[in-house]
Amino acid sequence: MSRPPEPARHRPSALRRAGALAAVAALACTLLAWGPPAGAGPSGTGLKGALDEILTDPRLDGGSVSVVVADAATGERLYRRDAGDRLMPASTTKIATSLAAMALLGPGHRWTTRVLASGHRHGSTLHGDLYLRGDGDPTMLAADYERLAADVAAAGIRRVTGRILADDTAFDGVRLGRSWAAEDESAYYSAPVSALTLAPDTDYDAGTVLVEARPGARPGDPPRVSLTPPTGHVPLEVTGRTVDEGGADTLTVDRPHGGATITVTGTIPLGAPATKEWIAVRDPSGYAASVFAESLASHGVRVRGTTRTGRPTPPGARVLASHRSMPLSQVMHPFMKLSNNMHAEALVKTIGRVRTGEGSWAAGLSEVRAHLAERGVRTATVRQADGSGLSRMNLFPAEELTTLLLAVRDAPWYEQWSASLPVACAPDRAVGGTLRSRMCSTPAALNARAKTGSLTGASALSGTVTDAGGRELVFGILLNDYLAPSVKSVEDAIVVLLASSDTAAGRIGAVRPPAAREGGAEDGLECSWRKPASC
Repeated sequence: MSRPPEPARHRPSALRRAGALAAVAALACTLLAWGPPAGAGPSGTGLKGALDEILTDPRLDGGSVSVVVADAATGERLYRRDAGDRLMPASTTKIATSLAAMALLGPGHRWTTRVLASGHRHGSTLHGDLYLRGDGDPTMLAADYERLAADVAAAGIRRVTGRILADDTAFDGVRLGRSWAAEDESAYYSAPVSALTLAPDTDYDAGTVLVEARPGARPGDPPRVSLTPPTGHVPLEVTGRTVDEGGADTLTVDRPHGGATITVTGTIPLGAPATKEWIAVRDPSGYAASVFAESLASHGVRVRGTTRTGRPTPPGARVLASHRSMPLSQVMHPFMKLSNNMHAEALVKTIGRVRTGEGSWAAGLSEVRAHLAERGVRTATVRQADGSGLSRMNLFPAEELTTLLLAVRDAPWYEQWSASLPVACAPDRAVGGTLRSRMCSTPAALNARAKTGSLTGASALSGTVTDAGGRELVFGILLNDYLAPSVKSVEDAIVVLLASSDTAAGRIGAVRPPAAREGGAEDGLECSWRKPASC
């Protein structure tokens, strides 16, 4: 996902304190007043008139709009509104990244993480170094490093006289993308990108650690803090304290800009639920290598030397253990359903490494751009600065997003890719993803498949929906420069109108966006930004 709207900028601490909002937002989604039912609009206005009416919403006053609707089968444009204007696409940038990855890497692409040995072996002692070499896998878990350690032990090695050297050289050393905000540095959606990394759970937020802080035993005690995965690599500074039940809950977990230490500050009352934060670590390669080293120790493998990072594996090193990732076609689901930024950036750098030998943003984005051109996208009208859409330098017209969505429909892997898109109002998070609480109780529910996008002042939705006459439509919606907390219901109204209409027969529904609701989904704290997902 790309960066959340302004009110969610402080991420899960703020989200937990607004926990009641989750249930309200989910309920509001099913109760929104969508205006007149399908077919109730004035005759003769046509699709253009109906969509133009939606885009008169006052929340868009002074803002910028780029919208295109097309027939999926023929490519005929049924509606255009400032179609060529270049706007920030936010996370709909992932459409370009994911489609290029499926084409250039292939749906069967896998990453391999290896443990290799240098030097020579005498009995159970390795006189040399162990190399942990990453290939860019953004889905590595602590359990995967534990299995690698178990395989090393199963090979009969009990003592290593050298060091553990982390080889993350498959990617370059540039960790953060262009124009990523410094204030987001500790956010799970803005973690440093490395070829050797680790995620705390099956959301696969690579380069992050889950911090949980619970009340102490009595007032005045520090909160009890735990890390997932458990590791001594991440420094902690706990200055928060427990207060009486009913006291102020101000506990905050953060990693200050430029630092490696995670801080736990503020107060948490007795009886309060745990504060949970997914925090980006400063050194993802060292974090992964440390968890691997701790796993080796738990399997009885003693390593004499220290752990170092950024060391290339020497020629002739022998493979002791390896782990292959799930295929790209499966990675697409957590990537696109949950809008995982770090997956997008790992894919861009992987494309660069596989296609050019250089695992960098520059090399990968150049390959993505060339692929878009092959699909008929006018790349002279596009600027892509990263893979995820987190950068505010990204610019796309809705026309080019629509062109791309139309152009890939005959690809042999298209159905696999399409299945990775979030589905409107599908309650299972693994299906509905970032659309799971949107367009409920409308004809778009369980019908529309689309990629969402959110930045402060930028919102987007692009994908497909089947209209009331059975005609499949492709749409691209980009909304920028508005001051309202959210314009998601405007996007939704467009898609609901399409789903409610028989566009071939000219029977066009009449749908208006619901007004913003106090304490609801329009406060900018969208369901898609809540971790863990409770809505």
